[in-house]
Amino acid sequence: MMNIYQRLKDLREDAEISQEEVAKIIGTSQSYYAQYENGKRAIPFERVIALAKYYNVSIDYLAGLIDTPKKLK
Repeated sequence: MMNIYQRLKDLREDAEISQEEVAKIIGTSQSYYAQYENGKRAIPFERVIALAKYYNVSIDYLAGLIDTPKKLK
C-alpha cells in the first residue's frame, strides 16, 4: 500500500500546483498543508473531502485503500 502522504504530494505535483495553492483551496495555511504531506499532522476529514473534490478522485484513493483513483461523477 502506498504511503497516503506521498499520494497527496504526487497528486499536487501532477496538477502542477504549489503547496500554497492547495492550502488556499482547502482553507488552511501552507505550513499546515506541508505537515499533511509529510505525515506530521493528521488531515481533518473535511479537508480530505475538499481534496477529493478538487482532484476528482475518491476518498478511498486518498486514504490509500485503493490504487486506482476512481473519478467522481
